[in-house]
Amino acid sequence: MNPPNKLTRYILIGLFAGLAVGWLVNTNTPAAQAKEIANYLSIVTDVFLRLIKMIIAPLVLATLTVGIAHMGSGGAVGRTFGRTLAWFITASIFSLGLGILMVNLLAPGVGVGLALPAADAVSGVAAKSFDLKEFVAHIFPKSIIEAMAVNEVLQIVVFSLFAGVALIQLGPERAGPINRGLDSLMHMMLVITGYVMKLAPFAVFAAIASSIAVEGLGIIITFGKFVGGFYLGLAVLWLFLLGAGAVVLGVGEVKRLIPAIREPFLITFATASSEAAYPKLLDALERYGVPTRIASFVLPLGYSFNLDGSMMYCAFASIFIAQAYGIDLTIWQELAMLGLLMITSKGIAGVPRASLVVIAATLPYFNIPEAGLLLILAVDHFLDMGRSATNVIGNAVATAVIAKWDAAEAPAPVAATVDGRAKL
Repeated sequence: MNPPNKLTRYILIGLFAGLAVGWLVNTNTPAAQAKEIANYLSIVTDVFLRLIKMIIAPLVLATLTVGIAHMGSGGAVGRTFGRTLAWFITASIFSLGLGILMVNLLAPGVGVGLALPAADAVSGVAAKSFDLKEFVAHIFPKSIIEAMAVNEVLQIVVFSLFAGVALIQLGPERAGPINRGLDSLMHMMLVITGYVMKLAPFAVFAAIASSIAVEGLGIIITFGKFVGGFYLGLAVLWLFLLGAGAVVLGVGEVKRLIPAIREPFLITFATASSEAAYPKLLDALERYGVPTRIASFVLPLGYSFNLDGSMMYCAFASIFIAQAYGIDLTIWQELAMLGLLMITSKGIAGVPRASLVVIAATLPYFNIPEAGLLLILAVDHFLDMGRSATNVIGNAVATAVIAKWDAAEAPAPVAATVDGRAKL
């Protein structure tokens, strides 16, 4: 394994410094003052996440459209899309199934015995029944400008698919200027990403310090069984994802992939936002050896359809809340929950606490009081860190696997990466 570079070291320093400072604030200042300090610290994290959001829409639009256009034919796009979707569906079913299995085996909610508030209290989390018509309609943008303005990644993906295929149909001569313009836009956004990432260690420090300052380290112990059980489940999920990747790529390639995605993993873990690592993950996978056209096609889809950690959490937390209320769900109800979460989790935003909205929409279908969300809100940030980082692993493995399959079907001349390794 290569020694960590400067940014990785600074991120780790920021993480541990945040833990120390947050603990000192929590133990040496009154609660009201600690909240005020945390509020000021969160400004740094908010600025960093806003800058990341500034990058996401143009970067996804440019990379995905150019990636499709460079595939050369609609048939190639269809094959890559089919393989990608098959991998995502398989990983989604396993993630949800593993979450249900682990929460039933560990039973972290049994005997919790916490006093719950009124059933209509959800502490600001929007509870909304799932509407299939609304969900399907929402996938398709009314305006690409509106979609980019509000960072609706799934809608940007849909437009980019149409735009990329249209550029293929136009042919090289007519599409050339647009392709070159989008390619320049992509590289410009990657340069901007480099500037923004210089703030990452400070954002990591602020995110951790503000959370610990308010909640304290003790909150992790209070919900130790729930937190520990979920992280145990994530460890099993990591083994499955990396193991599945090793079957296709080989053990050696997976060992090379892990250090390649170290930085985006750490950024996501500390900020609890999958979106925070998207630009860095795209760059890391290209340096690892994934062709740009594959990385720019698979990753945006993955950020809407392949959030493995978030899906596992939705299943794990929903049944945990049922256990805390003493509600016994039948195997058929749990299978129905798996199917419902397969749909409602697609297009979930890669931002902090987005999973809570999905859980809030799921609970009413099984007569589980939505106020149960209050049980997990206190530790949700620490759980969000793990599930968001897992999303990075799942998308990295998926992208590398699709690149391998694509290379096997259409062998091309070997091109060297910046460190001399051959592309997949």
